[in-house]
Amino acid sequence: MESAQARNGAVWIVGVDEAGRGPLAGPVTAAAVRLNPQDLPQGLQDSKRLGAAAREGVFAQIMARASVGIGHASPAEIDEINILQATYLAMARAIAALPCAPDHLLIDGNRLPRDLPCPAQAVVKGDGKVMSIAAASIIAKVTRDRIMADLGRRYPGYGWAENAGYPTKRHINAIADLGVTPEHRRSFAPIRKILCPDVT
Repeated sequence: MESAQARNGAVWIVGVDEAGRGPLAGPVTAAAVRLNPQDLPQGLQDSKRLGAAAREGVFAQIMARASVGIGHASPAEIDEINILQATYLAMARAIAALPCAPDHLLIDGNRLPRDLPCPAQAVVKGDGKVMSIAAASIIAKVTRDRIMADLGRRYPGYGWAENAGYPTKRHINAIADLGVTPEHRRSFAPIRKILCPDVT
């Protein structure tokens, strides 16, 4: 897909993906990646198909060989504007963090954020189809996992280094035992029910 856009004259073709839409805690993180077609990372594929060690290895290759922008939206922003809009905000921040402005974007999903800086195409399941989106998925996933591991040291007991804030049994039990932290998304139903048990 990148090659097709290149034939149409695009030079800075950038893939965009996110990590962390579903967790109960932590930011949503997006990455924007422009690969060098002459120096592609080895083992590049959808982050969900790679184990943690393999992701870390490909992550290092991407950071060394590609142009990368990373953006986040905080739990407070997620609660304020909803997870979809916060995802778009993180994507916009990732795109803005690139060292050069893109001239074509390939974005994972079936919808596009508004006010993009250049033409863009939504690609359903793009992380399994488009190399630059696969690269963005790895950058977003590894970056967010590291953030959650750091937050897990600040808020021990929730298992965030292992569950990345997703609603595992351990995480749900820890919320019941330890309470809700500032890193939890209060607009998400499991957290909202704990904070406002009488509100349906």
